[in-house]
Amino acid sequence: MEAKWRWLLVTAVAPIAWGSNYFVTRQFLPLDSPLWGAVLRALPAGILLLLIARRRPHGSWWWKSLVLGALNVGAFFVLVYLASQLLPSSVASTIMATSAGVLLLLAWPLLAERPHWISGLGAAVGFAGVCLMLFEGTGAVEPLGVVASLAAMLMSSVGFILTKKWTAGQPILAVTAWQLVAGGLLVLPFAVVVEGGAPGLDPPAVAAFAYVTVVATALAFVCWFTGLRHLPAGTVGLVGLLNPVTGVLLGTLVAGETFGLPQAFGTALVLAGVVIGQRTPSSPNNLPLTAPKRAV
Repeated sequence: MEAKWRWLLVTAVAPIAWGSNYFVTRQFLPLDSPLWGAVLRALPAGILLLLIARRRPHGSWWWKSLVLGALNVGAFFVLVYLASQLLPSSVASTIMATSAGVLLLLAWPLLAERPHWISGLGAAVGFAGVCLMLFEGTGAVEPLGVVASLAAMLMSSVGFILTKKWTAGQPILAVTAWQLVAGGLLVLPFAVVVEGGAPGLDPPAVAAFAYVTVVATALAFVCWFTGLRHLPAGTVGLVGLLNPVTGVLLGTLVAGETFGLPQAFGTALVLAGVVIGQRTPSSPNNLPLTAPKRAV
């Protein structure tokens, strides 16, 4: 049990860092260059991890890196940016929060991790908390934004499941680096054609990109994939509900946004959902997927 909570704490670094990324991006980064934003976020982070891991893709990992790079990084970053521009953050965050349930369901057919009713209860309680925190009468909702947000959520959920399925026995640092580099390279030609040259960055934007690259991307993805290695996918998905909680708390503490009774009660529900979901009894059907090391 101690080991499980240790891996939960490691995993929690990712959604907390991603939650802070919303604030940093909105406050300091250029909002009219989503493609270059994805490139400048993914490529430096991938190269940094590649220098640390000192391993190149091999065998089937050339095409697997491209698939995972597109699902988890390249297309995902662009779609998230599009959704954030077209939708109120409350709607976009709530749609993304449904990934907790999607991961729980996808893990059954793809990883043979049968969902337990307690995990489902935790996901439902946590999602209710997210809705309570974020919905305050959003008015008209842009359909294209909803499509972009749903596509981002589904793509990343499938990508995370495939990462867990394919990376057994592979070094986490290297696998993360390959995905980030591949995702950044996939978006790069589109950034050049659509947006032209890279945007000019003032010192605050450079510092913000440094944070986004090192903390909200390199460190966050390593922690997230480490959690997927050691925990059931549904459990990791529940921890991901800390993402909108972080966004709301940062908005309150730094940007002076409103934090009333609904936000307080919603935050409590999210945390309760995460804790409830960890009460799932261990069984052969909900243990994390492992496999012996082998050459690929």
